Amino acid sequence: MPVSSMLVEPLPDAMQQVSVHFRFIGSPDMKTPSAIPNFAPIRTQRAFEVICEQIRAQLAAGTLKTGDKLPAERELAAEFQVSRSALREALRSLEVAGIIRNVKGVKGGSFIQSAEPDRIVQAMQDYVHLGNISLDELTEARLATQDIIVRLACERASDADLAELEAIAERTRQESDVEARYECAAAYYRVLARATKNRMFGIFVDSLSAILHEFVQGPDYETLQETLIESRFKLVRHLRARDADAAAAEMRKHLERVHRHVRKTLKAQNIPAKAAKARGKAPA
Repeated sequence: MPVSSMLVEPLPDAMQQVSVHFRFIGSPDMKTPSAIPNFAPIRTQRAFEVICEQIRAQLAAGTLKTGDKLPAERELAAEFQVSRSALREALRSLEVAGIIRNVKGVKGGSFIQSAEPDRIVQAMQDYVHLGNISLDELTEARLATQDIIVRLACERASDADLAELEAIAERTRQESDVEARYECAAAYYRVLARATKNRMFGIFVDSLSAILHEFVQGPDYETLQETLIESRFKLVRHLRARDADAAAAEMRKHLERVHRHVRKTLKAQNIPAKAAKARGKAPA
């Protein structure tokens, strides 16, 4: 076949791009352009990934909502033009992600799930444990988050919120069991976050509190606990007075005490702060 004929024949899109690229950089008969084309690598998606993306797109667009039932498996597979095994893989992936729930039985099927904050909390914990996040980073994040929470709570907390915080602080004082005190501490931070009237802060607080509570009791633990309990009562008083600066300062002192205690414990056990992992729960 003559060379001229070969050049006239159209090439597939991908081949045209590669052909152009090589002519630019290798042909002595052509001028070198001022800028070399920058081609993106071709990524082949698996069928189940495309299905997941489309269902997520329908959620983002509002076409699918919480409680909606997806079409039957056979119908969905035909609509996507994929095998039923690929569809099942997509549905399993969406179920693990908490987007759908698969129900068996005559009235079963795949339903759009409501949002579950616990999944976000678990995902953040997994990220920290796998990503080698340092104690200093966690403490800084907690200080910044709690500062905003306390200031918003000063503006928005109801009398009922404040009464509940005070009751939890009193209950903590009466408890001597470590696990019970942990539950009191978690409840205190949860109510404080709820008082902001912004549900996202509840997710942040649950995540950071769960991670930072994963440390062993150490020296002076009982003394620390008494100090922290008194600090919670002071915080409620500042919130009642709507004194945001005083409340934020009290929370910062409270969290810095916890941070120093944890560092001391880790040092005593010869555990680097960066490598600290879950060993037990110490309420703070």
